[in-house]
Amino acid sequence: MLKVGDSASITRTFTAADMADYRALGGAPMPEGQAAEPLVGALFSYLLGVKLPGPGTNYLKQQTQFLAPIPLERELLARVTITRLRPEKHLVDLETVCAADGQQLAQGRALVYVEDVAAKGW
Repeated sequence: MLKVGDSASITRTFTAADMADYRALGGAPMPEGQAAEPLVGALFSYLLGVKLPGPGTNYLKQQTQFLAPIPLERELLARVTITRLRPEKHLVDLETVCAADGQQLAQGRALVYVEDVAAKGW
């Protein structure tokens, strides 16, 4: 059953090879030693679609503020936390945070629509 305060997280280390793949797929080059910010957004997207709320989740809105460059070769921790449930509208508000070694690198919010409310236990 979903409730305010529930969270899910993932760790990921981006490498120079990841950035070469990103550029090959059409991404803009990044300064030396930095990962592309959209890759952090992809971590949040993964968490929302696979972990919390999980399958059946539709992304409506994402706002992210980057507080520092995203470093290569350092373990990142991305976390989403439910801040508000609106079951009558099938909406879930979440806080999104990315950090490395205790330093917050990005923070924001996500709004998702969950069609199958009964399956999520509201």
